[in-house]
Amino acid sequence: MYARVSTHEQAEQGYSIDAQLDTLRGYCKKNGLEVYEEYIDAGISGTSLKGRVALQRLQQDAEKGLFDELLVWKINRLARNAYNLLGILDHLEHHNVSFRSYSDNFETSTPIGKFAFQMMGAVGELERNTIVENVKMGMKQRAKKGEHNGKLPLGYRVVPDPGNLSKRSKAVTVVPEEALIIRKIFELYAAGRGLKSIANELNHTGYKTKTGNTFSTTAIKEILNNPFYSGKVRYNRYDNWSNKRRRGKSAEPIIADGKHEAIIHDVLWEKVQFLLQKKSFTPARIFDGEFLLSGLIRCPKCGAAMVASRTRSKTKTGEIVNRLYYSCGAFRSKGSSVCSANSIRKQEAEEEVMNRLARVLSKDRILKAIVDKINHRLATRTIPLQEELKHIRSQLEQAESKKRLYLDLIEQNKLDNSTVAERIQEIQAKLNELQANKSRLELELTEGNTSPVVFEQVRELIRGFHQVLTAAPFEQRKTLLHLFIKRITMDASKKIETIELSFDENVDSYFSDSTVAAAAGDSLQHKQARKREKIEIVI
Repeated sequence: MYARVSTHEQAEQGYSIDAQLDTLRGYCKKNGLEVYEEYIDAGISGTSLKGRVALQRLQQDAEKGLFDELLVWKINRLARNAYNLLGILDHLEHHNVSFRSYSDNFETSTPIGKFAFQMMGAVGELERNTIVENVKMGMKQRAKKGEHNGKLPLGYRVVPDPGNLSKRSKAVTVVPEEALIIRKIFELYAAGRGLKSIANELNHTGYKTKTGNTFSTTAIKEILNNPFYSGKVRYNRYDNWSNKRRRGKSAEPIIADGKHEAIIHDVLWEKVQFLLQKKSFTPARIFDGEFLLSGLIRCPKCGAAMVASRTRSKTKTGEIVNRLYYSCGAFRSKGSSVCSANSIRKQEAEEEVMNRLARVLSKDRILKAIVDKINHRLATRTIPLQEELKHIRSQLEQAESKKRLYLDLIEQNKLDNSTVAERIQEIQAKLNELQANKSRLELELTEGNTSPVVFEQVRELIRGFHQVLTAAPFEQRKTLLHLFIKRITMDASKKIETIELSFDENVDSYFSDSTVAAAAGDSLQHKQARKREKIEIVI
């Protein structure tokens, strides 16, 4: 059985996990069906397959032949996208697993059932798209009327509307202590301070963002660009954000006079916008250099990704010398209150990484010792995971008991529903979190990547990796490093400590690329074309 719920609204409309499971359990009991497992994705949208750990585990169990039929309350619980829906069905059919929907009253073991499934999938996607369009239309109308949509930025909060007796009616009010931060940001920028300088000062003072994080240059720029602070409401800044992200910038965003109080007066707002526009051109590149490892090396102090940097100095003869480094990204964007530069010379870092790869490749005994260590860790890693899973299952039982107790007291009229509704919601949120962790651990325990690593396979992977890395152009070498190197750590003395490599099915697709294979100059094409389980090694 599979159950999913994405929002509190669905739970309120009767789609809750408990309601789905109770219905499906009753159906199985009535028809004499044995339940192998209940797969639950709580608080996750059905728009895509991303993040649906229980569904991934379900598909793996189907591959192993652990059950022969999948039962859901309604097909939109499985997916709200026809493409994803048909992909899941095809995967199940390939492994001889039939599909049945309780509410839609059909199953896929017959041609008519398959046809009905496809039609219902298309109808479900149309229904979802219609709902999305209606919601967007409503939000556009709210924006045009000056009402906010979504989360409020730093400086504001929602309170009950004193002019409206309806419980759902809310008003936006200024948070004085947060408004001070916003005014300071605008005033400092108007006075000529840069984004990093402002972030550095705020972080030194101890100010935090809306989410409790330190300020970055990106966060400062987002605040300076937000017309909400000038009393305006902006909506439809991006189209199709879930797929396009910042690439989908809208040509016609809605900007209207808001019903909320402005924090920044018009004169200061206009001055800041003028300065932002003046500084918006892309400057010429201040230094040359091909940085292979930016984003891969981690700061030894805070763990942030190291980025490209340089220093300039003048020799006795008057010549300007540029020295290239990798420096802490958090220091570069947030200032010295967060971290320090912790720089390492570019040439030194890249030579050490390349030399270490070459040493491991040339000495089988070193690689063999690494593989043995990996296999030992794989053999023992399941024990803590099983202990954690046991603990989470115990917590789930306790939370379920608390929830049932409250519901029983409400049914017996010993408690008023309105007085404990918030507590029940808190318990349900905790249940969703525990269920997600349970699904993650169960997936990790059942994944095939716990099988022993074969020494010959690792040696061949590193040989191919090294051949491409030494022969390909810079862009391909950088792509390869970022594809296969998970993390490079430094020790306190700013020396390369460990290089974590991760190989999975992407290895084959990258090595079989004709351009890369030609650069390597040997027969890397179509090497081990079958899907490979992930292999992680530390050198």
